[in-house]
Amino acid sequence: MKLLFNLVFFVVINNLVFCQTARDSAAFIERKAGFYNQILSEIEEFKTKPIKDKRKSFVAIIDTTNLPKRKEEFKYYWHNEPRNQGRTGTCWAFSGLSFFESEIARIYNKKIKLSEMFIAYWEYVEKARSFVETRGNTYIGEGSQLNAVYRIIKKYGIVPLEIFDGKLRGQKHYDHETMFDEISKFLENVKQTKMWNEALVENTVKSILNKYMGTPPEKFVYNGKTYTPKEYFEKEVKLDFSKYIDIMSFMKYPYYTFQIYDVPDNWNKDSSYLNLPLDDFMYVVDNAIKNGFTLGIGGDVSEPGLISDLEIAIIPTFDIPADYINEFARQFRFENSTSTDDHGVHLVGYLEKNGAKWYLIKDSGAGSFNGPNKGYFFYRHDFIKLKMLTLLVHVDALGKLKEKVVKLKEGR
Repeated sequence: MKLLFNLVFFVVINNLVFCQTARDSAAFIERKAGFYNQILSEIEEFKTKPIKDKRKSFVAIIDTTNLPKRKEEFKYYWHNEPRNQGRTGTCWAFSGLSFFESEIARIYNKKIKLSEMFIAYWEYVEKARSFVETRGNTYIGEGSQLNAVYRIIKKYGIVPLEIFDGKLRGQKHYDHETMFDEISKFLENVKQTKMWNEALVENTVKSILNKYMGTPPEKFVYNGKTYTPKEYFEKEVKLDFSKYIDIMSFMKYPYYTFQIYDVPDNWNKDSSYLNLPLDDFMYVVDNAIKNGFTLGIGGDVSEPGLISDLEIAIIPTFDIPADYINEFARQFRFENSTSTDDHGVHLVGYLEKNGAKWYLIKDSGAGSFNGPNKGYFFYRHDFIKLKMLTLLVHVDALGKLKEKVVKLKEGR
């Protein structure tokens, strides 16, 4: 018995010694996706899976024989390459700033790329201030108007894109959904609690913007020089914004008068829009683009004749034949809300093909990146005549209307 005990004790001791002398190691490794990852993936799939079938879009079926196919078919003027606005409502900043970049190139022969999100950041701040001033009666949305670009630049200046791009580290696409939701809920709470403290509201909105967009610089170094945003505008951009004019065409206002553009995204009730007859409105479009100018334009892009796969926008004959498009047809659609203030784009070129007028449109919306000409649409003349509601243009592009318009503008 004692011999057996000693033998067992010897085996145990030896095993303990072995266990104590064997050394384990460790390393940093990337874990393979396991079943928990599958669980998470399927949870997200369930959360995002639509309950009903996807809604089908009503899209025109047209003869493609005589359509433009490439942007190189157009005569166009210099503009920066298209950039996508991601999941944001900032088309107004992308199109308006693109227009002014082309103006800098036209006037000074200087090609620079400016920051759209610098403009969007400060427009949110301006909306928050107005929300307090009007005791909650300011419309809060992601959208604005093209002229907000020069309104913001005059007050805050501007910076190059590479100084402030409005993305967080590693972020590939702009996404303001959560940011806007936070701002909206905060301002709604301000209204409900009557917390009309402008400094508090402004600083809170800035903190939300900073979290999702980063903080715009007060000073920066660019090409070896130090600027504030205002100094960069004064020394490098140098546009005279008094030379630009916003134009619309509505029957409800007297022609050749300045009026409010009556849409929600004109949140500050800007009344600087010159109301022109439709024929003069279209004259400005053609005179500008054929004489070296580009235009900022805005209007409705929810039509069956806007076909992203073909990169075109037309008015199908089943809607209204082109010869019947007039002020009545245009006003009718605005009154019944089938023409709405959807989107801002940059008109940069033109083409006459088989008796039809076409315009090259630089577009920051996702749909313009579906076809081979990434970031462009081809709008036909009838689409602009019926569905585009506003223009932003230099007064020198007004041709025979310039003298009359300049006098009206100076007399305001």
